[in-house]
Amino acid sequence: MEQAVSRDQRFFNRELSWIDFNDRILEEGLRQDLLPLDRFKYLSIVSSNFDEFFMIRVAAMKRAYKGRTGGAPPDPAGLSYEDQLHIGAAKIRSIIQRQYACLEQEIFPALAQGGLELLRPHAYTPAHWEYLDSFFMQDIYPLLTPLRLEDTEALPSIESYSLYGAFLLSPESPMETAGVDRISLIRIPPVLDRIIWLPQHRQAHEGAAPEKTSWALLEDLVLTFGAALYPGYRVKEQMLFKINRDADFSVDEKRDEDFIEAMEEVLESRGTSMAVRMVFSPGSQRLQHELSRRLLLDAQDLYEVRGPLNLGSLLELVHTPGFDHLRENPWRIYGNPSFTDVSPDGSLWDRIRQKDVLLHLPYQSFDPVIRFFQAATYDPQVIAIKTALYRTSGNSPIVKALEEAALKGKQVTAVVELKARFDEERNISWANRLEKAGVIVIYGLSRLKVHAKVSLIIRRENDRIKRYVHLSTGNYNDKTAKIYEDIGIFTARDEIAFDVGLLFNMITGYSVIQSMQKLVIAPTSLKHRLLDLIDRETKRSNQEYPGRIMAKMNALADIEIIQALYRASAAGVKVLLNIRGICMLVPGLPGLSDNIRVISIIDHYLEHSRIFYFANGGAEELFLSSADWMPRNLERRVELMFPVLQEDLRRHVLAILDAYFRDNCQARVLGSDGVWRRLRPFSDEKPFRVQTALLDHAREISERPWTNREEFIVRRSPPGESPGVHVP
Repeated sequence: MEQAVSRDQRFFNRELSWIDFNDRILEEGLRQDLLPLDRFKYLSIVSSNFDEFFMIRVAAMKRAYKGRTGGAPPDPAGLSYEDQLHIGAAKIRSIIQRQYACLEQEIFPALAQGGLELLRPHAYTPAHWEYLDSFFMQDIYPLLTPLRLEDTEALPSIESYSLYGAFLLSPESPMETAGVDRISLIRIPPVLDRIIWLPQHRQAHEGAAPEKTSWALLEDLVLTFGAALYPGYRVKEQMLFKINRDADFSVDEKRDEDFIEAMEEVLESRGTSMAVRMVFSPGSQRLQHELSRRLLLDAQDLYEVRGPLNLGSLLELVHTPGFDHLRENPWRIYGNPSFTDVSPDGSLWDRIRQKDVLLHLPYQSFDPVIRFFQAATYDPQVIAIKTALYRTSGNSPIVKALEEAALKGKQVTAVVELKARFDEERNISWANRLEKAGVIVIYGLSRLKVHAKVSLIIRRENDRIKRYVHLSTGNYNDKTAKIYEDIGIFTARDEIAFDVGLLFNMITGYSVIQSMQKLVIAPTSLKHRLLDLIDRETKRSNQEYPGRIMAKMNALADIEIIQALYRASAAGVKVLLNIRGICMLVPGLPGLSDNIRVISIIDHYLEHSRIFYFANGGAEELFLSSADWMPRNLERRVELMFPVLQEDLRRHVLAILDAYFRDNCQARVLGSDGVWRRLRPFSDEKPFRVQTALLDHAREISERPWTNREEFIVRRSPPGESPGVHVP
C-alpha cells in the first residue's frame, strides 16, 4: 500500500506507516497458500490492532484537530491532522473491505469445507432453530438488559469495544402513540462465549458424509431472538455495533499518596470518553444515523462491515481441538542446553557463573526465566530479589514466586508500571497481591514509564555477596513468551550487576544520574549514545572501509536518529534496518539515503527483539535493548541498552541479525515511494525463511550437550546486499 505524498519527502508519516504495517499483516491473511485458521489469525490481529489505534492515536489526533488539547508537535512529513485523519480513514476502509471480503468469500467457506462451519441465521435448519431458541431463553435471556434510547435522556452507558445490538421498535398496542418508534440497545454479555457450538445430529443413512462441526455467534442469537425482551413491540430494524472511545488519558502523577486511585479514575473515565469510531453491521440506516448523531461521529468515523465484528475476540477459533488439518502444525519450543542438563538439585547459579547464557524466545523455552525466580525463592542463600515488571500474565508464575519469596522473609522489590497501556487493571491487581505478601512495590516514576526488562538476584556466597542478572528485550510474560520473538541474557558479570544495582537505586530512591560501566539507560543517555555511535560510524567511513550499521527494532520514528542515519548514508555507511512496524525514514533517496535498506518481516512469530550493531572500524559493538528508536522510548521511558560481551554470544546474536537480511520468503523491502514489496528468491537461489532457520537452529543446539560453544553460522554477505533475492 502506497503512502500519500507528504510535503517533506524526507519522512513518512507515523500514523500512515503504522496503518501500512497492518496492511502487511492483512497480506498474510490474504495468502491462499496458507491454511484457513492461520489466515483467520492474521485477520483477527488486524481488527485488534485497529481498535487500539483508534482508541489511542486517532483519539489524540481528533482532540488536537478539534482544539480540545494543546497541539502536538507538527508532523515531520508535513501532513495536517485533518490530512492524517482523512487519508488514514481511506486506507483503513480499504483494508477492512479486503479483510471482510476474504473472510466471507474464502476463509469461512474453506473452514466449512474442512468441517468447521459458521452458521448465520439464514442457514439455520429447523433443528437448529429449536435448539437455539431453547438455548437463548435458558442461557442468554436472563443476562440481557434492554436500555432505552431517548432524546430527552442521557445516552446509556456504551462501553468501548463491547458489542451491542440496536433495535428499532414499533408499538403494537393502540394505546401507544401511533407512528412513534422507539430505539433500544442491548449489550452482548461479555461473560458468555461468543462461539456457540451446535449439537451434531445423526447421519441420515450409513455411509453419509460426517456431520460438520457447526457454530453460531452469540450476537446473532441476541438479534434473532431479542424481540422476546420487547413484548408489545415489533422489531422493525436491527443492527449490531461497537464503538471505540478515547483511551489516551494520562494519570495525575502528582497524586503520590493515592496513585492507584488516580489510575483507577483514569480507567473509569475511559468508559465515558469521546467516541472516535463506530463499526456496525448492515441492517438499518436509521439506527446507524441516530447512534452516530448521539455519539457525535462524522461519516468518516463510521465503518460498515459485512461479517462478524470484533474478530480479535474470536481468536480462540484458531485453537479449536480436532481441526489440525485447518492450521499449521504448532512449532516446537526447544530447551536451552545450558539449563536442560542442570538437574533439579543442581545449581542454576553455578551455570550462570561459568558463562553468560543467551535465551532466544520463543524458539527456546521461557522456563529458565521462571526457574531463575523460583530458584531464588527457595534457595536459602538468596537474600534479595529486585525486578522491573512492565507486563506479565494474569496467572504469572513469576508473580507467585515473588510472593512466596517475600513470605519466606527475603527482601523482594518489584517495580510495577501501572501506566502500561491496557494492562493497568491487571498490574494494579497483582501489585496489590505483592504488597500483601510483603513485597516492596514501587509504582514506576513520575512522568516516565519504566519499560526496562531487568532482574537482579542477590545471593550470599562464602561470606560475600554475589549478584545474578537477567536482561531482556521482552516482558516477563509467560504467555506472550510463546509467540513474541525476544532475546535475553543471564549473567553474573560484576560490572553488569553493579550497573543494574545503580539502576534500581535510581528508580526506587533519590539519586543523581550516575555513570554506568556497561549499561546505557533512557531517558538520560541512550539517545545521546545512539547518536554518538551513528556519528562515529559516519566519521570513520571511507571508500576503502565503509562503515556499517545493522539494526532490528519494532519502530523507527525519532527524527534526530533518522537525520543521523541520513548523514551516515551520505558518508557511505551501509545501513541495514529490520523494522517490524512504523518507519518514518525514507530509504533510497539519491544523495540522502541511497545506502539505507529497510525490510520488514511478518511471519509465524511476532518480531519483538531490538538488536543494534556498529562495525566501529573492525572493533564491532553489538547491543540488545528494550527500546525502539522512537521519541517516547528514548525521551519518556526508562529503557535499557546492554552490550553482548561474551564472544560466542556475540557471534550468535550477530549471525541472527545477519540472517534477517537474508530472508527471501517473508521479508518486504521498503521503497522510497512508500511501497513495501515482497521479496522472492531468484530462480537459481534457495528460499530462505529466517524464522524457520532460527527454529532449526534451536532444535540443533537443544540436541547438543552443554559446552562453551554455541554458534549459529549463516552465509554472510556484504552490507547492503541480500544474495538470492529480488523484487518482482
